[in-house]
Amino acid sequence: MLDSHTISARDIATLQDDCTRLWHQTESLAVTEENPWLRTVAEQHAANFELWHTEDQARLPNASDAQIAAVKRAIDRINQRRNDLAESCDTLLLEILATSNLPNSNAPLHSESPGLMIDRLSILSLKIFHTAEQIERTDAPAAHIERNRSRLAILTQQRADLVGCFDHMWSAVLAGTLRFKLYRQLKMYNDPDLNPAIYRANTTVTE
Repeated sequence: MLDSHTISARDIATLQDDCTRLWHQTESLAVTEENPWLRTVAEQHAANFELWHTEDQARLPNASDAQIAAVKRAIDRINQRRNDLAESCDTLLLEILATSNLPNSNAPLHSESPGLMIDRLSILSLKIFHTAEQIERTDAPAAHIERNRSRLAILTQQRADLVGCFDHMWSAVLAGTLRFKLYRQLKMYNDPDLNPAIYRANTTVTE
């Protein structure tokens, strides 16, 4: 069982950065973490990593309509997995907390769950990596380099802020002075029974 007191946003951000560098070097999204908690965090980051690079394909200037349609469908599938894994992060944390009769049901409710904050940290890790890449470009003008230096400083500060907010929130949850809930995303666009564009098209085909 994971010790709730060892959960740290700094460790999460470090894991995400390590995975980002590794996956760019190996072109593989292998997750080797054995710890169920860290494995789920890494898998959630892998979904964001795949989503980021799949979205790049939709913006290729010469992409055909068929290619864009295929990429759009892939984006929908990956985005669903991304959200499901963010929920899995919350589920695991709530299971850990339950062993200590936490979260305190009488404590004020935090509007954002840890899983959603982890998702934001994941995206910031990717933004930081790719912005740093732009700074290293030898074919870009000096103005481009300086613009991205400024962007990197902003992104780095934003992540540091979010790391601090996560750890403050988690400490408050452990102290019983704050609580969070699992908020289901309940996406509708992938569900053939809930997306009108799908079920109306299926009805037309049947008729």
